[in-house]
Amino acid sequence: MKNTIRAQLGQSVNLTPQLLQSIRLLQLTAPQLEMELREALERNPLLEQAEPEPEDEALDASAADEATLEAAAWDELPEPAYLSAGAGLASGDADATARIAAGESSDPRVRLLQQLALKWSEDDLAVASWWLDHSDDRGYLEAPLPELITRGAHALSLDPRELEAVRQRLLHGEWPGMAAATASECLLAQLRAERPGDRRDAEMRTLAECILTCHLDLLATHDYTRLAAVLGSEPSLVESAAALILGLRPSAIEEPREPVDTHIVPDVVVRLLGGAWRVALNGRTAPRLRIAPHCEQALAGGGGDHGVLRGLLDEARWLVRGIAMRNDTLLRTAQVLVERQQGFLERGEEAIAPLTLREVADAIGMHESTVSRITSGKYIQTPRGTFELKRLFAVRLEGAAVSGSAVKAMVKRLIDAEPAHAPLADDVIAGLLARQGVRIARRTVAKYRDQLAIGPARARQRAAATPTYAAAG
Repeated sequence: MKNTIRAQLGQSVNLTPQLLQSIRLLQLTAPQLEMELREALERNPLLEQAEPEPEDEALDASAADEATLEAAAWDELPEPAYLSAGAGLASGDADATARIAAGESSDPRVRLLQQLALKWSEDDLAVASWWLDHSDDRGYLEAPLPELITRGAHALSLDPRELEAVRQRLLHGEWPGMAAATASECLLAQLRAERPGDRRDAEMRTLAECILTCHLDLLATHDYTRLAAVLGSEPSLVESAAALILGLRPSAIEEPREPVDTHIVPDVVVRLLGGAWRVALNGRTAPRLRIAPHCEQALAGGGGDHGVLRGLLDEARWLVRGIAMRNDTLLRTAQVLVERQQGFLERGEEAIAPLTLREVADAIGMHESTVSRITSGKYIQTPRGTFELKRLFAVRLEGAAVSGSAVKAMVKRLIDAEPAHAPLADDVIAGLLARQGVRIARRTVAKYRDQLAIGPARARQRAAATPTYAAAG
């Protein structure tokens, strides 16, 4: 066997920490970037938040002026009755804000009664309300149970057994443990609300109930060895039962659900000013960072052992530079997208032009992967709404000069305008599009119609005919 040495040329990319950071910043969405920058402010003492620049304040003032004009234009609109065809508001519900659903109450008693109102009778609800009025903020009764039963029976003119029956429904109902007389009763109700799994789980729950009923004092001292001896059970099973009890909630009160934040924060804002489309970054999405000038000047002189501070200074410089590169790339990409899709912004979906990642990458002098990263999860605010930047890309329809998205919008427009008694078949829609210079096959129309969740002509004709038959009957 002969050993040989052979020279070989090759190319490889070494990703430096700075490059990795720049790539990661490109991929961050607006909320993620804000969190990243605020953490950097707390972590690096050499960074500080910059004040808004004068041009930013001027932009905010112009935005306020536009909002004032929009409000004035809204005031000139007709009354809401005319906007909703009038008939629906004839009953006197003219205030649309009255139909907005209110949020959950901060009072736990109100929240629980709202849930019970869906299932309970009015009489039982009145008794439940009395019990809740005599419970504290943790859900426990404020006075001894016998005393409250006596007072309730007299106040509500009810049999004590009926009063206790309603309390038991509360105790084992929507919020297990509510209106409990003791902590043991509250925990027992929560424990019994869950169904056991396997056989070992059933044994563990039985032990837990026995502990809560008779040996709560031993549980408080965490004396599991004595507890196992008293119960005549394995120490491991007793410890599992104790862990199950400690995992229960000390209060029956359920906190209101946190509302899910569905707001979209636009990264880029587009306005039509002076007949031209203006693109700007949304300066409110993240704090502006800069390196503290006095810190940089102090470290520039040299001397002294400032190795840690110089490392923080390099980190701050990389971050500030990476953010500047990200913002520049995002702005340039958005400008190209707006320039290529002016027709869409002015006329709508049917005017969206074919546009690919490569075309945008060539226009800004970057790689397609960079354009893909900077447009993923980034939103643009336009007069036509706020949507993801990737929506402005469109695949060219094979053999045509228009995009598939535009043709899909044309198909939807034709179907929306068709006569109810004579829906358009797919081949008819293809013929109508051909007259407009868009030649596509019937199966392409069917594909777009399926994507729009629109049935075939025969199904649409039956759907339109159904109300007529019902009226005739």
